[in-house]
Amino acid sequence: MPELLTQAGTDQGIGREVLRKEDKRLLLGQGKYVGDMRMPDMLEVAFVRSPVAHARLGQIEKPQGVEHLVYTMADMTGVRPIVAASSLPGFKLSAQYPLAQDKVRHVGELVAACIAPDRAQAEDIAASVFVDYQELPVMADMYGTLESDTRVHDDWSENVFAETNIDKRVSATDEAVHSVSRKLRMARQCMAPMEGRAVLCFWDTRVDQLIMYSAAQVPHINRTGLAECLGLDEGQIRVISPDVGGGFGYKGILLPEEICCAWLAIQLKRPIRWLEDRREQLTANANCREHGYDLSVDVTRDGRLAGIRCDAVVDSGAYSSYPFSACLEAAQIGSILPGPYVMDSFVCRTRSAATNKPPILPYRGVARTGVCFALEVMLDIAARELGIEPHVLRAKSLVPASAMPYANITNKLFDSGDYTTCMNKAVEAIDWDGCRARQKERHAANGTDPAQKRLGLGMAVFCEQGAHGTSVYHGWGIPMVPGYEQCTARFTPDGILELRIGVHSHGQGLETSMAQVAHTVLGIDIAKVRVIHGDTGMTPYSTGTWGSRCAVMAGGAVGTACEQLAERVKVMAGVLLDIDASLITLKDGTVGVQDSVKRLPLSEIAHTWYRAPQKLPVGAVDPGGLEVVAGYKMMPDAGTFSYACHTCLVEVDTATGHVAILDYVICEDGGVLLNPMIVEGQIYGGLAQGIGTALYEEMPFDSEGQPLASTLQDYLLPGAGEMPPLKMLHMETPSPNSKYGQKGIGEGGAIAPPAAIINGINDALYELGAELLQCPANPRRVLEAIAAAQGAQA
Repeated sequence: MPELLTQAGTDQGIGREVLRKEDKRLLLGQGKYVGDMRMPDMLEVAFVRSPVAHARLGQIEKPQGVEHLVYTMADMTGVRPIVAASSLPGFKLSAQYPLAQDKVRHVGELVAACIAPDRAQAEDIAASVFVDYQELPVMADMYGTLESDTRVHDDWSENVFAETNIDKRVSATDEAVHSVSRKLRMARQCMAPMEGRAVLCFWDTRVDQLIMYSAAQVPHINRTGLAECLGLDEGQIRVISPDVGGGFGYKGILLPEEICCAWLAIQLKRPIRWLEDRREQLTANANCREHGYDLSVDVTRDGRLAGIRCDAVVDSGAYSSYPFSACLEAAQIGSILPGPYVMDSFVCRTRSAATNKPPILPYRGVARTGVCFALEVMLDIAARELGIEPHVLRAKSLVPASAMPYANITNKLFDSGDYTTCMNKAVEAIDWDGCRARQKERHAANGTDPAQKRLGLGMAVFCEQGAHGTSVYHGWGIPMVPGYEQCTARFTPDGILELRIGVHSHGQGLETSMAQVAHTVLGIDIAKVRVIHGDTGMTPYSTGTWGSRCAVMAGGAVGTACEQLAERVKVMAGVLLDIDASLITLKDGTVGVQDSVKRLPLSEIAHTWYRAPQKLPVGAVDPGGLEVVAGYKMMPDAGTFSYACHTCLVEVDTATGHVAILDYVICEDGGVLLNPMIVEGQIYGGLAQGIGTALYEEMPFDSEGQPLASTLQDYLLPGAGEMPPLKMLHMETPSPNSKYGQKGIGEGGAIAPPAAIINGINDALYELGAELLQCPANPRRVLEAIAAAQGAQA
């Protein structure tokens, strides 16, 4: 690993492993989260939540003596429901009231808000509220709801938010094909950020403005949604996201709880706070990942992928969360299932099923984790049936480097890359042939012993579209369409550089990486760069942090703003030094002629502009001074495509069903890495979440829509002890479309592990005739697969 740089005067720019600026305060417990904030006269909120999944609301009785501390939707006159619209053909709207009106549609839906000086008292009041629930039939299974005559939303014709159909046939296949068909499932999961959702609201009478502190990824979007629901103009709302303890998509929506807290703060003129506890997070709020695939792949006899046929269903829950969630996963399946492969035909139908469960949100990796799991598991099955190694089969269909940029069968524009080399590096690093020899030796020694520990090799390849632009989201019919990402860059009078960006950091190290971009352009020590983010009152508008976009979009905006600022600095320095501005360079916090002692510190330029302007004749410099607002958009703006290959060696204990990951390799290509150390941290964290998807995490519901995991004793998360030894390899193929060749990569670590690990398990169990087609591969499912195989053989 290159030397870590922290001292001034060294290269701290793009590509260097600079220590994260934000870590000092976070590691010392000096971060500022919503849960750390208290205000005079603050009231805490506890919500009455529905204990049933589907019911009409009858009478709601407030407890005597504290009626004024309990609020229902009937009290919130004038407040409009959350409506996350889409222009997708046939999309059905779902009106989600902040507090349930007429009907509840999932366990945990908000029915009433109770306030008190502390949370315990508020919970006591909530427990004494009586609600008459007139129960209705429950649709808890996404396939069952498609056939049900009962409706989640009474005015719908069917329990489907939207259906999409893709039929792409590039050419007819003359070769004989081997067809493989399976039904695959991914379990519903809970996102599990360390910090739950959190909201603190108060009305600032001085500026006549609602101030909301919220653990949010998209503060500007939340402000827009709040304005729509509360009937305020956006200038009357300021949303501030302080330090946020992880997001992963879970904090990328407008919350009903935010609307309730905001309304209460406006009505009562007192600060109102709600902190989500872990039980609420697990049992009441949004989930992710629940996909089902009826999938067929056609492969030629030599292993080339000829075509894919798919019927996919995603359990979208009861509502589409604002700004848009219900169809995001399913609609993407139809465009990204082909992955990084060339093929002749692709036919895909997707449906977003409405059920009596919490809404589904785009978790880290969004739909990519599901499609990677489905397709990559199928390719390994096809390889085993054809008797060839999985990487040999994939090599015949991966888009070649010579074809880049490449428009695939669904018209995704792959900007750059060498997928085959990436795969070969990961195969070599795991020592595939050596592991095969170990596997054969182990299995031969075990013989027919039914209780044995079997070895398996798994792999998965994927590409990830990140930094989606205007054309992509407009084409999807999504109302949250990103445009130019902006940055405000300015020098303070003493030469500190302030960067104001609309995206928000909840663990990505933006305060460091954006400072590195500024250093690359201005030569300023990153210790003298202050990144301001997460505040709608101080930052340019942005659709926020999602979709692996920050390094590309915000990085491009910061670079563009700093370039414009650099030109103004050069002109001022030229006047002060009596030198042609075209001869001036910026380096190590100074400005002047290259290799000349005649240089000025940036602080002197700033001092002159603000406090000694008489040295700068009128007309000689830009009257805009040392503050610029610049916008950036990639052209074309179809996004960047990072990619990776994951390989692993697993051990399956056929007596207990336990799976151990013995070795793991990731070879990734994120283009030019702004800070390789931050990228590695992102990928390692994503790997942990991917292992959770593969082996541990599942939010089960019974037939009545009751969540069956209410604590972290029930809902298993991987910890340090479950992380395997990891070898990480980097390739850097610059994107020709982004400003510095960088690609979005923050979600990538979580995409491939389920596919790679399940492929390893199936490889270990192949000789027993057992096969897993569902995540997570917990011990029960492993043993069931083995028992099913033994039963079939008998």
